[in-house]
Amino acid sequence: MVDLSVIIVSWNVRDLLRRCLQALVPSSKFQVSCSPLNNLERRTWNLELFVVDNASSDGSAAMVRQHFPQVRLIANDSNLGFTHANNQGLAVSQGRYVLLLNPDTAVVGEAVATLLAFMEDHPDVGVVGPQLRYPDGSIQPSRRRFPTLATAFVESTVLQPLFAGSSLLRRYYVADRPDDVTQDVDWLVGACLLVRREAIAQAGPLDEGFFMYSEELDWCRRIKQAGWRIVYLPAAQVIHYEGKSSEQNLAARDIRFHSSKVRYFRKHHGIWQAELLRLFLLGTFVWQLAVESLKWLVGHKRPLRASRVKAYLQVLRSGLRDVE
Repeated sequence: MVDLSVIIVSWNVRDLLRRCLQALVPSSKFQVSCSPLNNLERRTWNLELFVVDNASSDGSAAMVRQHFPQVRLIANDSNLGFTHANNQGLAVSQGRYVLLLNPDTAVVGEAVATLLAFMEDHPDVGVVGPQLRYPDGSIQPSRRRFPTLATAFVESTVLQPLFAGSSLLRRYYVADRPDDVTQDVDWLVGACLLVRREAIAQAGPLDEGFFMYSEELDWCRRIKQAGWRIVYLPAAQVIHYEGKSSEQNLAARDIRFHSSKVRYFRKHHGIWQAELLRLFLLGTFVWQLAVESLKWLVGHKRPLRASRVKAYLQVLRSGLRDVE
C-alpha cells in the first residue's frame, strides 16, 4: 500500500526541480511519528514520487530521467497547464494522501512528516498546509479567507498599494491572527498542500478550467463544502521561491491570473459579479497602458515602457476570458 503520493508539476525550472527532488528521494521510505506531541513510536511510510513536466525546453525531463530513476516521470508534449498536469498525477497516484508540491520549494527538515502526522491525528481534516517562507527566512503569507468582490477589486491590482494595511486586505490575508498558531482557514496557497484521498473522492479533482491560478482556492472551497477542515500548520515549514515559472512570460501570467479570478467569481458568485470584475480589471489595464505610453513618449526608460505596453495590449486583447 502506498501512503503518500508526491506530485510535482514543472515548467522550465530544472535547477529548482533538481534541488526539490534531492530533498525527497534519498529513500523511497521515510519515518514519521503518528503523534509527535505524545512521542509515539515512529513508523515507516511508503512514498511514490511523480514529476509531470509540461514540455520544458531546459532539459528538465532529461534531468529527471538521468538523475532520479526513482521518480515516475510524465513528460507532456505541450504545456497543458498547471491544473491539468496535477490531475494527470492524481489520476495515476495510489497514495492515501497526496502532496501537491511546487518545484520552486525546499522542504525544511521533517515538514512532510509533520504534515502527515497531523493528518493521521485529525481524521476530519481534508487539507493541511505548512508555513511558507521566503528564501530570506521571512514568512510568506499563505493563509486566506474566501475573497469578496471588494477584495478582488484590490488584491493584486493597481489599487493594492493604496490599501496596504487596510482592514480589507488584513482580513483577506488573515493578518488579524498570529501566524505561529495552528488554525482552520478558508484556503491555502497551493505551493505545498497535503490532501486526504477521501476528500478528493468527494470534492473531485482540480477544475481544469483554471489553466493556473485560483485552482487551489476553488479546490479548497469545494473540499470545505464537502465537510472537511482546511488547516494551516506552522510547525511544518517550506521555503517557496515564488513565481519562478510564471515570471517567464509576464503577459501570459497577468492574463491567466486575472482570467482565473474572473472564472472563480463566475463559478461561485454568478455572472454579474464576474462580469463587473472582468470589466473593472480591464479598466485597470487601460489605465496602466496609458501611463506606460506617456512615459515612453517622454523618453523614460523606453525599452522597459515598450515591453510593458506590449504586455498590457496582450492582456486587453484577451478580454480576460477563460484560457482553455
